[in-house]
Amino acid sequence: MTRSGTSALTLSADIRQRFEKFSRSRMDVGQYIVDHLDEAAFHTAEELARRANTSSSTVVRFAQALGFEGFPELQAAARDEYRRARGEGEGESLETPPLFPIDQTEFEAALASDHVNVAETARKLDRDEVAAAVEAISRSEHTLLCGTDQMAFFASYLRHLLMLLDLRCEVVASPSQEGLARLGRIDENTLVVGFSAGRPHPLVVRAMKLARHRRASTIAIADATLSEVAKLADQRLYYSSNSPAFVRSHAALLSLIQAVAYGVYAMDEPAYADRIKAFRLK
Repeated sequence: MTRSGTSALTLSADIRQRFEKFSRSRMDVGQYIVDHLDEAAFHTAEELARRANTSSSTVVRFAQALGFEGFPELQAAARDEYRRARGEGEGESLETPPLFPIDQTEFEAALASDHVNVAETARKLDRDEVAAAVEAISRSEHTLLCGTDQMAFFASYLRHLLMLLDLRCEVVASPSQEGLARLGRIDENTLVVGFSAGRPHPLVVRAMKLARHRRASTIAIADATLSEVAKLADQRLYYSSNSPAFVRSHAALLSLIQAVAYGVYAMDEPAYADRIKAFRLK
C-alpha cells in the first residue's frame, strides 16, 4: 500500500473525506463501497463494478486514487474495517440461521437478499430522522413527491397512501410541462420528497435545490448515504437495495414507504381512520 497521511482513517472515512474531489464515475464507486462495505471486502473487482454500475478498470483506478497500489490493497482495508465493525457489536447481536441451504438457487438468492436489505435498512435508519420526517409529512399543507423512472412508481404509491389519509400530494415523475409547473409552485409551505436509486436523476436534484432556495422542507429517500439528493435534504431516510439480480432490490424501499405512512397514521389514528372511511365512500 502506498497511502500516506491517511492511515489513521478507516476506508469509509477516507472516501467520505475525499468524495467531492472524485470524478462522477469514481463517486459512484465510492458511494457504493461506503454503503456496502461487506461487498468491497469479499467480492472481486469485477463483481463490485457490476453492482456499482461501472467498469472494473474504474474500480481499480478508484483504489489507486485513494493511494492503494490496486484493488487487493483496498479490499484488505475494507476487510479490516468490516471485521473491526463486527467485533464492536458482537455482544449486541445474535447470528440468525440462513433462510436457504448453501446451494441456494438464483430465486432463493434474490429472496434472501431482500430479507437482508430490510434488516440492513432497519439497522441504519435514524429514529430521530424518521420521527422528524413523519411529523413533517403529517403537518405539510402540500407535499410534492419527486421520482423518475422506476422511482416514479414508489412516489405514486406513497401518494396513494397519503391520499387515503386525506393529505394533499402531487407527483413529479418527468420534466413534462405539467411536472415543471408543479415544481414552479414550490414555496415555503411545500414539503418536497426526493426519491433516488443510485445516481440521482437531474430532475430530482433540481427539485431539491429549488426547494432549498425557496425554503421548503425536504426529505430524501435514497439507497446511498452519499447521494446528492440526501445532501440537499433536511431529513434522510436510507434503504438498502443490494441484489444479486440484474436490477436493484426495492423490497426495503417498499417497506420503508409503508412504515412512514403508518407512522403518519399513528400520530392521530382516530382522525385518520375516519378520513379513510370517508375516502372509500367517495
